[in-house]
Amino acid sequence: MKKVHVLVVMVGLMLFMPVLSDAQQQKEILIGLIPEMNVFKQQERFKPLTEYLTKKTGVKVNITILSRYGNIIERFTAEKMDGAFFGSFTGALAIEKLGVDPIARPVNLDGSSTYHGYLFVRKDNGIKNVSDMKGKKMAFVEKATTAGFIFPVAYLKQNGINDYKSFFKEFYFSGSHDASIFAVLDKKADIGAAKHSIYDRVRKNDPRVDKDLLIIAESAKVPSNGLCVRKGLDLDLKNRFKKALLNIDKDPDGKAVLEKFGALKFIETTKEDYKTVSMMAKDAGINMKTYVYKNE
Repeated sequence: MKKVHVLVVMVGLMLFMPVLSDAQQQKEILIGLIPEMNVFKQQERFKPLTEYLTKKTGVKVNITILSRYGNIIERFTAEKMDGAFFGSFTGALAIEKLGVDPIARPVNLDGSSTYHGYLFVRKDNGIKNVSDMKGKKMAFVEKATTAGFIFPVAYLKQNGINDYKSFFKEFYFSGSHDASIFAVLDKKADIGAAKHSIYDRVRKNDPRVDKDLLIIAESAKVPSNGLCVRKGLDLDLKNRFKKALLNIDKDPDGKAVLEKFGALKFIETTKEDYKTVSMMAKDAGINMKTYVYKNE
């Protein structure tokens, strides 16, 4: 009888014990970053933001910077990431393949919350249009980038070039937007593609950009790199991160973080914002469900 009484008491205690939510149990969160620029610069840019989010949410924020754009789809699942600052195309892919939920994206210093792609050449190589590009060397960024691959391929198709592989004498994938810019500046490629925000960052520090480069085409606007969280992340935890980002510009400490990050504020982002990316992919002849997004 004593054992029965003890069991009854234990069950009673369990019934009245507070049940911890997933958000209360989760002490850390892992966020992935795509390599849009030099890894060290990327780390320097995001560290103050992750420290701020840790303070505001009560959950330690860890980041992992990927070596390749396309890796983020596989590694998101393999490394059990809780979220990632996806580019517009990797974001569209992750929505399609992983069911991630976009929550917020930064507003750039020029007041925009979007970016667009540039196709550029050296002024001294005589390239003015698509026909002049034939037989030249092209520096893409990655097959999983909007500005660095999807846009230039769509642009070429719209101008009658259906097979870029045979059109160019040589092409390669630089791995980051700034690397593509420097490839053209340093005469390692005749043509390059990159997102405008990285192009503008480089031009501020390198006078050769304005002196030596010519932009010959630009893409439609797509969402700037936004934070998307995994399907099934605790709702309270997701809302804490969303609130911290959307209110960061109203906090004196947050304003200091934004200055280092290079943004004015964060705004809400939804799946609808990625439709332009899907349309551009279609123009490039890409099926989002079957696309092989890793570089050749």
